[in-house]
Amino acid sequence: MMMKKRTLLAATALGLFGVLASAHAADGPLRIGMIATYSGPYADYGRQFDAGVALYLKEHGGKIAGRSVEIVRKDTGGAAPDAAKRFAQELVVRDKVSFITGLDFSPNAYAIAPIVTQAKIPTLVMNASSSAITTSSPYIARLSFTVQQTSAPLAQWMIKQGIKEAYTVVADYASGTDADTAFSQAFEAAGGKVVGRLRTPMNNPDFSAYVQRIKDAKPQSVFFFFPSGVMPPAFLKVWKERGMDEAGIKLFGPGEATDDSYLEATGDVALGLITSHHYSYAHASAKNQKFIKDFESDFGTSMRPSYFAITAYDAMAAIELALAKTKGDVGGDKVMEALKGLQFESPRGPIEIDAVTRDVVQTVYIRKTERVGGKLVNVEFDKFERVKDPAKEGK
Repeated sequence: MMMKKRTLLAATALGLFGVLASAHAADGPLRIGMIATYSGPYADYGRQFDAGVALYLKEHGGKIAGRSVEIVRKDTGGAAPDAAKRFAQELVVRDKVSFITGLDFSPNAYAIAPIVTQAKIPTLVMNASSSAITTSSPYIARLSFTVQQTSAPLAQWMIKQGIKEAYTVVADYASGTDADTAFSQAFEAAGGKVVGRLRTPMNNPDFSAYVQRIKDAKPQSVFFFFPSGVMPPAFLKVWKERGMDEAGIKLFGPGEATDDSYLEATGDVALGLITSHHYSYAHASAKNQKFIKDFESDFGTSMRPSYFAITAYDAMAAIELALAKTKGDVGGDKVMEALKGLQFESPRGPIEIDAVTRDVVQTVYIRKTERVGGKLVNVEFDKFERVKDPAKEGK
């Protein structure tokens, strides 16, 4: 009985928040909730988010839509959907935020969907890349990418290079499944054949047995996907140790494998790897070069800006542009309507928010890891423009 009473009180509080928020929309600072990872092995995610937000705010005098900005941070310590849900409730009821953002892991984004739907809080995903996240709530838009969006173009590119056979190995979670599905469908639709599949556990597996199975199968190529961080370098190290290149097996994967913030630590095992992604530190646009210069001026060179920082910067830009349309009104329905179809120039290139799916539309680049000026970087050499999430094509 007590549990039912608490649930009713929480629901009432969430419902009342929408009224209170609109009543005080123009009062005080613009409060933005940031649910992200600030501790544990993926703490770099939160640091990158913070850096991107800080750079945008510095460029704009610390304000969005004429209001000072207050970021309310919540640390999930990684993929922790129960914690994310609890934090979302706190941000809505206690902290009275107008927006929620961050969301580095897909399970966390799914977990908060019912909360932001009930409270009508505009939510901008800065990384979580599982395709269905934007379908889980009409109050969620994504500024990052989906793994399908970066995986399918790589399959198409490989076919153009005469590669007709592939083996897939991915981490066993939602985004890994998405990557495998998107790659396989695009590869086979273009005339290729997927000859084998492997799923690996998320907690730091020993990749030796998996790589040996691939070597014994002798496929023409391998497509692999792991979340950026500790897993890709471990896999690449075993790949090199087992002599897979010498065996004539070509390796490809989305850009998580050579995430800019981990690339120097990954080292030479990444050299020559061809990947597909929506952002590279080496992207040659003037806007990106300014972003990098400002980033390194403010934060030094020990932390290289990655696609996490870029998307955090873009999320702030999207809020600014949406509030310009709503004339400062932070009401959830008005903001979500303003976000639909939004187009602007990002350090990664031109991006837009699809008016129907609320998902990002952007250029996907084909890159090769090279050492340039003493630094390991992802050098872009081909591209696919205005790529939508393949899982939502036709919608």
